[in-house]
This record gives sequence, C-alpha cells and structure tokens, in this order.
Amino acid sequence: MTNPLAPGQLAGKNVLVTGSSRGIGADTTTYFAEAGANVVINYRNKAARAEKLATGLREKGVEALVIGADLTDPESVGGMMAEVKAQYGQLDVLVLNASGGMEGGMAEDYALKLNRDAQLAMLDAALPLMQEGSRVVFVTSHQAHFIHTTPTMPEYEPVALSKRAGEDALRERIPGLTERGIEFVVVSGDMIEGTITATLLERSNPGAISERRESAGKLYNVAEFAAEVALAAVEPIAENNTRYVGDISGFAPVAK
Repeated sequence: MTNPLAPGQLAGKNVLVTGSSRGIGADTTTYFAEAGANVVINYRNKAARAEKLATGLREKGVEALVIGADLTDPESVGGMMAEVKAQYGQLDVLVLNASGGMEGGMAEDYALKLNRDAQLAMLDAALPLMQEGSRVVFVTSHQAHFIHTTPTMPEYEPVALSKRAGEDALRERIPGLTERGIEFVVVSGDMIEGTITATLLERSNPGAISERRESAGKLYNVAEFAAEVALAAVEPIAENNTRYVGDISGFAPVAK
C-alpha cells in the first residue's frame, strides 16, 4: 500500500496513536513516520512488537517513543502522557484507535470502560499537550456508528454499543475543543479484513465476513483502512465531523 501522505508532510509534528503495536494502529503510525512525524507507539502487552516497529521507524529519521499503558487505568495513562511531555513537549495529532471488548476473560463492563471511559481519559490527559491547530481522530466501525438505527450481529452488539457511547461522549466535547482551536473527526469503517475483531467475529459467527463482503461489494484491508485514518489527520473535516470508509448504503442514517 502506497503511503497516502507526502514525504515531509508532517515534519516536526508529534503524533500519538493508541493501540499502535500492530494492525491498523501500526500501519497508521508507519504512514505518519514516513511523512516525517515523530510518533508515540502505545501498546498494552506487545512490547517486543512495539519495539521492533519503533526500530524500523527510527531508521526513517524520526523519533519513535514506545510506551506501554493500560488505557483503562488512569494512573497508567497519566504516566504515558508524562513521558510524552518529557520527550516531545506537545502533541499535534491524537489518534484514538485502541478498542476491544470481544476478548475472553474480561469483566462484564470492560467494553464500556475501554471504548468509552478510556477514550475520554486519553483525551483529557492529552489536551494539556495539544495546541491550536492540533487534531483528535476517533476510530470506529459502521456497525458501532450506526448501532442505534441499524442492528448488528448479536456477538458484536455489546462492543458496538460501547463504541457508540464513546463516540457520543467525545462528540459532546467538540464545542470545547473548537474553542481551543482543536479539530475532531470520527473515522467510521466497515468490517476490516485481517483485524482481530474480524477474526473473533468469524470464529463466533462463521461466514459473517464473507457475507458482509458480498453485501458491501468490498471490504478494506488493514493497510487500506489505516491509510484513511492517516488522511483523516490532515484532510479537511466534513461538516458532520465524520469520515466514512466503505459502503454505508445498508445503514440507516444517524440523526445529527
């Protein structure tokens, strides 16, 4: 996948992508680094993978800070932002990419803690480092974005509801962000082939991915979707603060 950003486009900028040791987060971080940005690679339990990614990105001539943090733990988040402040001083782009809720062995309220509460905590922790002209990008799915108007698979519904709750809570912050000159955009994508969520859905509901692919006509892969997330950090923002990636014709509109 060709980097959608131009070489040097983000030179001197500092970017943090949550959940960026693998998958969409890792590819998005790579696009930013290739465009000249200094990056923060955040992980929960994939330290070796995060360090390997950072080593490769530093070879591109940028700084790459690796920080392990549990986003559901306020103290852990605070420690991460203290490291970012010490290393970079400020943040120009915050990408709220990390999410979950389908993992086994988690508490019943884990999805809501991660997909709503942790997103707000990350924003609050990052705001002191963000200046006028910076941008916050929240990554979600069509199945979550449209959950109040279009039902989704039962296996994914708790996650979808929690992610929509996170989106709604973040949208309530838009006026305050606007006053500070900070932009906010939601990136909503269809099912992404090759992600952990898609794998777990397929395991619990065999055929779900192929059925959605047939219905939508195309599903983006990890690299393609990451390119859209990267572009969301630099391109003009739509009036409704939402960037749709993939077909949405099968989803009922959400009231503004």
